[in-house]
Amino acid sequence: MTANQTAATPLTGREIHLASRPVGEPGPDNFELVEVAVPQPGEGQILVRNTWMSVDPYMRGRMDDAESYIPPFQLGAALDGSAVGEVVASRSESIPVGATVTHFLGWREYAVLDAADATVIDTTIAPAQAYLGVLGTTGLTAYAALTEVAPVREGDVVFISAAAGAVGSVAGQIARKLGAAKVIGSAGGPIKTKKLITDFGYDAAIDYRDGRLGEGLAEAAPDGIDVYLDSVGGDHLEAAIGSARVGGRVALVGAISTYNNTAPAPGPTNLFQAAAKELTLRGLLIGSYFHLFPEYVPLAAGWLADGTLRTEETVVGGLEQAPAAFMGVLRGANTGKMLVRLGA
Repeated sequence: MTANQTAATPLTGREIHLASRPVGEPGPDNFELVEVAVPQPGEGQILVRNTWMSVDPYMRGRMDDAESYIPPFQLGAALDGSAVGEVVASRSESIPVGATVTHFLGWREYAVLDAADATVIDTTIAPAQAYLGVLGTTGLTAYAALTEVAPVREGDVVFISAAAGAVGSVAGQIARKLGAAKVIGSAGGPIKTKKLITDFGYDAAIDYRDGRLGEGLAEAAPDGIDVYLDSVGGDHLEAAIGSARVGGRVALVGAISTYNNTAPAPGPTNLFQAAAKELTLRGLLIGSYFHLFPEYVPLAAGWLADGTLRTEETVVGGLEQAPAAFMGVLRGANTGKMLVRLGA
């Protein structure tokens, strides 16, 4: 096929629908695997066969029928999220058949979308799935957090929660490149904490499961921390505020410890210390930082090429396993980026 052609025969494809809204932790019954007819692309549209899709913690909030910064998933309809795929039919002059693109219609095998809503990616500088992780929004989150939201300065001590996850495994290495003198991470279990030091360049690792998070941070940073990247909330944010130096900066990226709560979570008990220490606590929504992509992707691709940025992926095979992969992310089952590989 060439550009401006459509698929020759009718297609069907599978997609994951939201069957019901979870109360607390999601379970398999909240999802439904459905086979649907795939429409032909209209003028200016493309048909993409998805090859990779992303599952991310923020998707838990979208399962609730609640107002937020992004619309909730609809009952009885396909979920969505970041995906990579190959264009198999095109009615757009800008994106030909055969191109590899990123877009936001994941959780399905085939996607029809406006060409303007897809981005052609260069798979000669990195594998396609990297654009869902280190070269995608998770990598950009780490970069934006540590350059603009809670900027790292030369000689800083930096603390990063969920440090073995998609954002954290990249953030620790970026902090070092930005001049941090010491980088400390928290993760769950001895295998992950060991990886922080051996694979991801951390100086110290705290196993939050041992119940000594605050003490562990104080031991790792006896003189305090300057920057904290928060993906966990709760006890992690409290510990960071307690260890922060005067003028410290906190990037509020996520609060995964609270996502399955059925009642509001209490705030840090030491929040007034943020005032006494003149801390900056600033939220981050990655959509506000897409303008950094042209700056970040060449940097990160270069680091990947020269081996100074190491990444890891946790891969689950098959669309039907996407709900299990998503539930695994919420339980911390992944090291690095959790991905679902679709098709062969």
